[in-house]
Amino acid sequence: MFDRTIENIIKEKINGGKAIVVVGARQVGKTTLLKSILKDKDYLFLDADDPATRNFLQSPTTEQIRTFIGDYKYIFLDEAQRIPGIGLTLKIITDQFKKVQLFISGSSSFDLGNELNEPLTGRKWEYEMFPLSWEEYENKIGLIKSEQQLENRLLYGFYPEVINNQGKERETLKNLVNSYLYRDILAFSDIRKPEVLEKLLQALALQMGSEVNYNELSQLIGINKITVQKYVEILEKGYIVFRLNSFSRNIRNEIKQNRKIYFYDNGIRNMIIGNFSQLDLRVDKGALWENFLVSERRKQNLYKDTFARMYFWRTKQQQEIDFVEEVDGHITGFEFKWNSKKNKFPQNFMETYKAKGHVIDRSNFRVFVKI
Repeated sequence: MFDRTIENIIKEKINGGKAIVVVGARQVGKTTLLKSILKDKDYLFLDADDPATRNFLQSPTTEQIRTFIGDYKYIFLDEAQRIPGIGLTLKIITDQFKKVQLFISGSSSFDLGNELNEPLTGRKWEYEMFPLSWEEYENKIGLIKSEQQLENRLLYGFYPEVINNQGKERETLKNLVNSYLYRDILAFSDIRKPEVLEKLLQALALQMGSEVNYNELSQLIGINKITVQKYVEILEKGYIVFRLNSFSRNIRNEIKQNRKIYFYDNGIRNMIIGNFSQLDLRVDKGALWENFLVSERRKQNLYKDTFARMYFWRTKQQQEIDFVEEVDGHITGFEFKWNSKKNKFPQNFMETYKAKGHVIDRSNFRVFVKI
């Protein structure tokens, strides 16, 4: 059991009169976390994977809800996105049973967001959860061991089940990709061509950390640009990938419409392309390093409410900065290097935005991934 960053944040919200919602990909530890929080409490556990639970919770009356709640003060509904219309049921519980604290988990924001947002407006605290962060990992096994495991984490990622099955990482990742990526995403979206999703994922995995052009992807895969955009949005809602948009304010030759796409987990990305070769044999070593750093920074910014806005920057003359962060009007550029090298930041960017610049390499990355 790893201590998770959001655990204490959630504990502070208990019995505050609102439902507590935790969303994220399957197998990132949502159920384990909420059960840990509730371990000293007498609570009612409802598993929406159970057909009987799904049937009952679709449209119960207030009196039916009162009967099944009984004397419980804590209720944990797992995999809530599986229940049609669940938002209205949860709204009744929140409004009519003031002494009951609801805990809700969901494996994606496909339907759960739509189901909950309107009925539970003003009635919930919502938290996103991701694979383990470097900080959570290091806090568990210590600085020295985590540093020794850096290469393995770049190859196999941070899913708890992967870390807990040393020696069986590939098999574990294969099961995750087959069961979650393909089965769940296809089930909770209206993608009708699994082979198209697979081609798109492979294309995104091979372009990880590079600028992505939807027109080029559409020609490569054989579908139209709008469908590419729709599928990417589905993968974002499933917590598989996320986008970085280009940073632009007033320099005329900046690229304004492009985006980079990263994976939340290196292991998932490597499983998609079927490559677990050691780093010194890989041509994508820099991309793996960049994906690790950007995804870790994203976890920290979201967990700790830094309100940072994240971008990359490039001009038509091919000047570029890997990662740009804006916090309270202050702009910082970051360059990522696997091996320490001096880096000169583009002068026009630094002067125009009064920005600071930092090179992040193996010697100082912990400062970047542990805010």
